Amino acid sequence: MEKLRNFIDGNYQEPLTKEYLENFEPATGKVYCMIPNSGTEDVELAVQSAEKAYPIWSKMSNDERSKILVRLSEGIEARMDEFVQAESRDNGKPLSLAAHVDIPRAVSNFQFFATAILHYASESHNMEGVGINYTLRKPFGIVGCISPWNLPLYLFSWKIAPALAAGNCVIAKPSEVTPYTAYLLGQVAKDAGMPDGVLNILHGEGSTVGDAIVKHPKIKAISFTGGTKTGEYIARTAAPMFKKLSLELGGKNPNIIFADCDWKEMMSTTLLSSFANQGQICLCGSRIFVQREVYDKFKEEFVAKVEKTVVSYPADPKAKLGAVVSKSHMEKVLSYVKIAEEDGGIILTGGKQVKLDAPYENGYYLRPTVIEGLSFDCRANQEEIFGPVVTITPFDTEEEVLMMANSTDFGLSATLWTSNIKRAHRMANEIQAGIIWINAWLVRDLRTPFGGVKSSGVGREGGWEALRFFTEPKNVFVKY
Repeated sequence: MEKLRNFIDGNYQEPLTKEYLENFEPATGKVYCMIPNSGTEDVELAVQSAEKAYPIWSKMSNDERSKILVRLSEGIEARMDEFVQAESRDNGKPLSLAAHVDIPRAVSNFQFFATAILHYASESHNMEGVGINYTLRKPFGIVGCISPWNLPLYLFSWKIAPALAAGNCVIAKPSEVTPYTAYLLGQVAKDAGMPDGVLNILHGEGSTVGDAIVKHPKIKAISFTGGTKTGEYIARTAAPMFKKLSLELGGKNPNIIFADCDWKEMMSTTLLSSFANQGQICLCGSRIFVQREVYDKFKEEFVAKVEKTVVSYPADPKAKLGAVVSKSHMEKVLSYVKIAEEDGGIILTGGKQVKLDAPYENGYYLRPTVIEGLSFDCRANQEEIFGPVVTITPFDTEEEVLMMANSTDFGLSATLWTSNIKRAHRMANEIQAGIIWINAWLVRDLRTPFGGVKSSGVGREGGWEALRFFTEPKNVFVKY
């Protein structure tokens, strides 16, 4: 059985711990490779490598770093089919999704930040008759990037691309549940001409290698995407060490539908925003609020379309949903369906495991689930399920739906469907979320700030925000 290895100092190597974890294929429920369970000594080795590389990488011109990152993006493109196959097999998502979203977006992430660094300008402040202040942006040195399992290479690259573009060396940990495309990336970086030690990729559990990255005194900033509880731990651990933190955490996003919306567009987009990637996207609209006068019409049509959704193995061209990422996650999602029923919810469709024919009979497949009849403050409407489960709830007034939308501890994103432009702006101003889509969902401009409020995180990613995060400002004053 294949054993993945860490990528340290420009080479693949066994973990110093000599420990390995089983990596399961969600589509079949079977182990298909082993991954390192790295520890403190592996992180120390990576940090030593990064320390040697930092003077070389940070003193390169922006143009030189840009060219290497462009070549890295082209290297992924050249191996597109290999990356698509690996992402689909590792995560359980349909091949079509990996081919049209995940891997192309990873390519775009490297391309975007490779060119963005060429246009990143500092500020100056003129003090009339006195002098001038100008601001320099300097890389930290070594930073840690920890990414999740739902969009493995997509979000891995979203972190390391700006960190590298800004001149930092990176110690990166992909999710131990979906390590394979990050594993492939090491060779692509080397082939692109990236100096040894600039990018180090370590595999293993959060409690071992992740914890060691967060605690290492020479790693000056941590960018993390994942669960809120883990984010809380990182904040408590890193704050006394005065590390800079960017935490992109959970979401429980409202999808608000008014009667005057473009019905056809709303319906097709709501199907997507509810169940894309098996509902395993932090931006999915898991709480659907529908104006009462069209609630019954919406319910009938939406449920009918959900029931026609094909759940199948990732390579099936008809598959709209593949497998969820792991057995434990499947059991968690199903436990929330049971909780919803106990709280008085009515399962309109789904709520069950799907059994496919061999060789996929042990895979982690779930029917997309729609639940009604729940109070806005029950557990299924307040806690992140992160699976193919949505609730639908009627509302009468703007004030009522705003109260329900803002009732959770989360505040990542929201979707609003209406033809009334005044209402759209009014609602967008009042919804407590970092990202608002009006008559759309998941339209992403890489220049814009990305992140949430409340328990959905701290800081922003994307565009200049990411480059600001991965650099320290230095003010210089010159007297006239």
